Amino acid sequence: MSNGEELTGVAGWAVDLMETLGGPGAGLAIALENLFPPLPSEVILPLAGFTASRGDQFSVAEALFWTTAGSVVGALALYALGVALGRDRLRAIWARLPLTNMNDLDRTEAWFERHGRKAVFFGRMIPIFRSLISIPAGVERMPVLTFTVLTLAGSLVWNSIFVFAGYHLGERWHLVEDYAGIFQKVVIVVVVLLLAWWLVNRLRSRRAEPV
Repeated sequence: MSNGEELTGVAGWAVDLMETLGGPGAGLAIALENLFPPLPSEVILPLAGFTASRGDQFSVAEALFWTTAGSVVGALALYALGVALGRDRLRAIWARLPLTNMNDLDRTEAWFERHGRKAVFFGRMIPIFRSLISIPAGVERMPVLTFTVLTLAGSLVWNSIFVFAGYHLGERWHLVEDYAGIFQKVVIVVVVLLLAWWLVNRLRSRRAEPV
């Protein structure tokens, strides 16, 4: 690093990958981030922008091209997983889950049929859901071209924000991670609250059922 600091963990791994492979390394890192959500795009993307700002590996346009290509490749892999799973297997698995019933799944499938396109596009910009949204799209057999275009568009918006932020912030790229971390924590809190609300209501309805 130009400031003499040695990056470790995910950041160090991502920089090593980009310094070794150039732009394709940034794309590979983001493809893996899609498959393994604990790898944070909020770290990898600003680092790609920062690396581009140094001018010795790849340009900012190349950073956007390769990271967006990586996003699409990773999403298509999870889409294929959803296709392989299929509705029949999903329903069989769902039937074995505690506290669930088929009405829940039917409502979810009906919602996805109505709002699936928006879910795929905007889902690419929400932590946690960025990767997961590809699986129901595959299960429901959304046309692969439609899925690819929506994923490309949503990923380009998300990636551009973080790559350009890292590019302009330079050595202070980590500020992006700080603010993105707040957003991620808000999403996690909302998800936990919704799950708690669903669990309480389901337990209440179970207790109200006649024996």
